[in-house]
Amino acid sequence: MHIPDGYLGPGTCGFFYLVMLPIWTFASRIVKKTLKARQVPMLAIGAAFSFVIMMFNVPIPGGSTGHAVGAVLVAILLGPWAACIAVTVALVIQALLFGDGGITVLGANCFNMAFIMPFAGYYIYKMISYNAPVTSKRRVIASGVAGYLGLNLAALFTGIEFGLQPLLHHTAGGQALYSPYGLSVAVPAMVVEHLLLFGWVEALVTALVIKYLQKHSPELLEERQVNNEAHF
Repeated sequence: MHIPDGYLGPGTCGFFYLVMLPIWTFASRIVKKTLKARQVPMLAIGAAFSFVIMMFNVPIPGGSTGHAVGAVLVAILLGPWAACIAVTVALVIQALLFGDGGITVLGANCFNMAFIMPFAGYYIYKMISYNAPVTSKRRVIASGVAGYLGLNLAALFTGIEFGLQPLLHHTAGGQALYSPYGLSVAVPAMVVEHLLLFGWVEALVTALVIKYLQKHSPELLEERQVNNEAHF
């Protein structure tokens, strides 16, 4: 669901940078205070995992792509603030080195995939798995549901951002200057493919990794300290 340069107007791009700057600042402070030394390699692995899984993308009509992200899995293991940092790093590398997603729209891409997705997925997981033992099947189910819903929420926000462009940026004659498709086209184009395909990939990957960790490294799934789950 990477948004390329030229599909969002300057005002929209600037707005999302303004939104993400305090989020990035707060996330870096939280991670610096709460991430233990032994978890730092996990953060790097999480960023690498997100980077790799996002490279398997499929073009979607309207100018974007569909793919899994891995943000919810990182959030479950390290907390949503750490996931925000990990996915942001992956998105920056993709934009700078591979042209996957643009520089001007980096704020919007990070808002969708490094903020909305990990936070929504994390708290969905916490709600469903509440008080469940570390090795409980409910945690596996919760992780799959969280991955599926988190990805689709990110896709929904992406579709809305595309769909608003003809309303926000157009010529005097009504011709769109950036993304040409309105909400009635952009939202279904983004959401349907993620609901039918990519969301299930995200759910399967997330659930399988949690299932594997339950068997081989259950300590990674233990409850984090409350300061690792800080709120605004």
